[in-house]
Amino acid sequence: MAIETSQVNDATYSPDNPAPVIEPPRARTGRTPRTTRTNFELYGWLFMRLSGIVLVVLVLGHLLIQLVLEGGVSKVSFAFVAGRWASPFWQAWDLIMLWLAMLHGANGLRTIINDYAERDATRFWLKMLLYTATIFTVLLGTLVIFTFDPNIR
Repeated sequence: MAIETSQVNDATYSPDNPAPVIEPPRARTGRTPRTTRTNFELYGWLFMRLSGIVLVVLVLGHLLIQLVLEGGVSKVSFAFVAGRWASPFWQAWDLIMLWLAMLHGANGLRTIINDYAERDATRFWLKMLLYTATIFTVLLGTLVIFTFDPNIR
């Protein structure tokens, strides 16, 4: 139903002459997923911004202390790490840095997978692989930080 411009501009709408119906740009189909009405993507976006700020502080502080104040990379050894992790402060610092870096990176990679994986099955398996690797790394790193034994031989 094509409407000429002159008809639209000059028309007065009434019950006998209704306004044209504008179809929505996308109609729902049987394959269209239902909206879940959650704010997960908003929270993910907000987490990326906040964790990025905290990570900048943690990483720059870590580099400043390790490379400038403590004498550089040549001073880092098993004994140095043992002495550092004897303090709960440094354990917490490294634990927060590990958790935020892994979750920040995993969230970013999840977004990339959602954007570029075209098939649902591919997207599912890539995200399962990502989540498995993230959980494994976070748990292993946490275990190492808290069970580190400086008296190992």
